[in-house]
Amino acid sequence: MPAELDPLGRRRFLTAAVLGTTATVAGATVLGSIGPEAVADPATPIDPDAPDPNFAEGRITGIDGTLLLVTGSDGVFHRIQVTNATSVWKLRPTVFGDAKLGDGLYARGVRLADGVLAADAVWLNIVNMTVHITAMARDRMYLDHHGHRVVGHVVSGTTAAVYNSTPAVADLSLLRVGQHARVIGAWRPDTNEVDVATVYASAA
Repeated sequence: MPAELDPLGRRRFLTAAVLGTTATVAGATVLGSIGPEAVADPATPIDPDAPDPNFAEGRITGIDGTLLLVTGSDGVFHRIQVTNATSVWKLRPTVFGDAKLGDGLYARGVRLADGVLAADAVWLNIVNMTVHITAMARDRMYLDHHGHRVVGHVVSGTTAAVYNSTPAVADLSLLRVGQHARVIGAWRPDTNEVDVATVYASAA
C-alpha cells in the first residue's frame, strides 16, 4: 500500500484500538503441532535489526484455499495460513472470505518449519493516520495527511468517534473543519480513499 497511507510501523500495531476489548486473538493451533519441532528454536539469538520472523506485511497476490500469498513492500514473498482460530479485521472484525486480491495486509502469528506463517491475526487494508480535517459532508470527510489529500468515507453502523478518550460514539457532530485527529480505517486499494472505523479527536 502507498507510503502516505501506511504509517503503521512493522512492530507498532495498535491492536487494542483496532480490535477493541471484545476481540480475541487465538493461537494457530488448529494447524496441528506448533511445539518446538514445528517452530524456530526460541534459544536461537535474534538480531534486533532483523525482520520479525513472526510478522508479515504486503499485498495479497494470490489466494489458495486458506493460504494467502503475499508480496511484501520489501519484495519478500510470504505464505500465510489462515485457520479457524485466526482473527481477521477489515474495517471491523470479519471473516477470511472478505480477503481479496490486492488487499494490503499485516499478519502476526507463528512461523512454522516450512516457512509458512500460521496467522493468529490478520489486518486487511488497515491505516492509522494523523490528519487535519479540511472539509466535511454528511457521508464523508476530507482529510490532509502530511500533504496528501485523503477522502474518508463514513460507514453507517461502523464509523465512530472518540472524544477526549471517552467511549466511542456514533455522533460525529463534534468534529470540526480545521481540527487535528487520528483516523483508523480501511484503505480502498489503489485509491486515496479510506472507510473510517474510528476518529480520535478532542471535543471543544
